[in-house]
Amino acid sequence: MENELCKAKEILKEYNQEHLLNFYDELTEDEKNILISQINSTDFNKVNNYYNESVTATNISSDRISPIPYISKDKLSNEEINNYTKVGENSIKNGELAIITLAGGQGTRLGYKGPKGTYEIEVPPKKSLFEFACDSLKEVQNKYNISLYWYIMTSPSNNSATQKYFEEHNYFNYPKEKIKFFVQNTFPIIDTNAKIILETPYSIKTGSNGNGDVFKSFAANGLVEDLDKNNIKWIFIGGIDNILLKLADTLFLGLAISGNYSIASKSIRKTDFSSPEWIFANVDSKPSIVNPESLSPDADLNLYNQTNMLAHLFTADAFKKLVTVPLPYHRAFKKNVFINSEGMKEVPLRPNSFKFEKFIFDSFRFFDKLLLLEVPSDEEFAPIKAFTGNETPETALELYKKYYNLE
Repeated sequence: MENELCKAKEILKEYNQEHLLNFYDELTEDEKNILISQINSTDFNKVNNYYNESVTATNISSDRISPIPYISKDKLSNEEINNYTKVGENSIKNGELAIITLAGGQGTRLGYKGPKGTYEIEVPPKKSLFEFACDSLKEVQNKYNISLYWYIMTSPSNNSATQKYFEEHNYFNYPKEKIKFFVQNTFPIIDTNAKIILETPYSIKTGSNGNGDVFKSFAANGLVEDLDKNNIKWIFIGGIDNILLKLADTLFLGLAISGNYSIASKSIRKTDFSSPEWIFANVDSKPSIVNPESLSPDADLNLYNQTNMLAHLFTADAFKKLVTVPLPYHRAFKKNVFINSEGMKEVPLRPNSFKFEKFIFDSFRFFDKLLLLEVPSDEEFAPIKAFTGNETPETALELYKKYYNLE
C-alpha cells in the first residue's frame, strides 16, 4: 500500500492535482484503498489533453453548410411503404438486427431515485421505461417468431441496480440470453481551474462519456465479436426515455438496405425556428447536426427543418469502424455537487465544473451519406425528460395513449 501511495503522490504532483489527497489521513483503510486505486488508474494526461482539445458549442461558417435530403414517411406511397417494409421484414426474420438502448442515466430530474429505465408510469397498470422498450421487442417476437439481441448500455452508477431490476421482473418474459448489459465509460469532472473535483473525500467525481461513447464502450465490454458470431448486420441505437420509439422499424430498415446506406437517422420536423434544437445538415459535404444560428440569413428553412430524436441505424461494418475512430469530446459547463476545501459536500447554485461528453452525431462525418427519415412526432416521439416543461411523464403518457387508442 505504501508503494501505491507514493506512486499516487508522484502522479498528482506531476499534474498539479495534489488536492485529491487532502483528506487522506481522515479516511478508513478501505476508503484509502479506494481513493489510491482510483488515482492510480486515472489517465491524468488524458484529462489535460481532453480539456485542451474539447470543444464548446460554436457556430460553423454558413458557406460550409448544405442541406441533407430527407424522406418524409407521410409522403411515401402505400406501394413504396409495402416494398421497403418487406425488405426490412426479411432482414429481421433472418436475425440481422440488434438493438442498443442507451440507459446510463438516473431518474434525478424526475424526482426519482434509481436508474431512469426503472421509472414507472401508470398506463395502467404501472409500466417502467424498460418494459415499454421490451414490449416493442416482444411485438417483433410475436409477429416474426424471432427474438432480437438487446444490448443495454448502463453506467457504473446504475449497472447493478439495472441488472437487479431485470432479474426481479424475470426479464419481462423476454429470453434472458438475448439481453446483454454493458457499462458506459466515464471521465473525471474538473472545475474552472482544471482541478478534478471529489464526489466524496475518497472518490473522484466522474461523469458519463455521453451517447457517442457507445461504440468504444460496447467494444470495451467484449461485445463486438457478437456481431459476426450472431450474423448481426444492423444495429439500431435509441434512448430509454422515448416510450413511442420503434426499436425494430421494418420501413426504416428497408429504406436503409434498399438505398445501400451505412448509417441512417430518424428525425422530426422543427416548427419553431426560434427554438434551440440543432438541425441535420451537411458540413463540408459530410452529414452532421448544426446549430441553426450557423445558417445564413437567407437560407431556405424548409431545407433545414429536421431535428434529432436519438434514433440511429448503423450497419455492423459502420459500427465496427466507429469503434476505432476518435470522436471529439464536447465540454459542457454544469452544476455538480462536490467536496469543498473543508471536506464538506457542497451544492452549487450555478454551474461550477466541466463535464466531457461524446455525441453520436459526430460519427456521421466518417461517412459520405446519411439516410434521413422524417417521422410524425405524435406517432414516434414521446420523451420523458423531467417533471416540468414539455417532455414530462404526463405529456408522454398522453401521446402514448392517443397513439394506441387507450382512451
